Amino acid sequence: MNLEELENTIKEEMGVLLYFSGEHCNVCHALRPKFKELFNSKFPKIKQIFLDAEENREIASAYQVFSLPTILVFLDGREFVREGRTVSLHQLEENLSRPYNIMMGA
Repeated sequence: MNLEELENTIKEEMGVLLYFSGEHCNVCHALRPKFKELFNSKFPKIKQIFLDAEENREIASAYQVFSLPTILVFLDGREFVREGRTVSLHQLEENLSRPYNIMMGA
């Protein structure tokens, strides 16, 4: 996926999760399955995109990703959540539940 394709996806989808990680980031590897589980069970209509920041430097730079892991959640084409390094899954779920339910009719 290149930057243009990603930007089009963000515009076209009601919700998008971008998860930036790195090959040598143990925290990234530990959190990824937990994010997948959370989004599959609570926010299934949000498209999940997992990117290696080193392999996708142009995208990471465009979205100002300076630490790993970094998660960005876009709702209706706009950045709604940005979390870096220390991410609380519980807090993320609380922050997304209400707008998700309103937008997706869940």
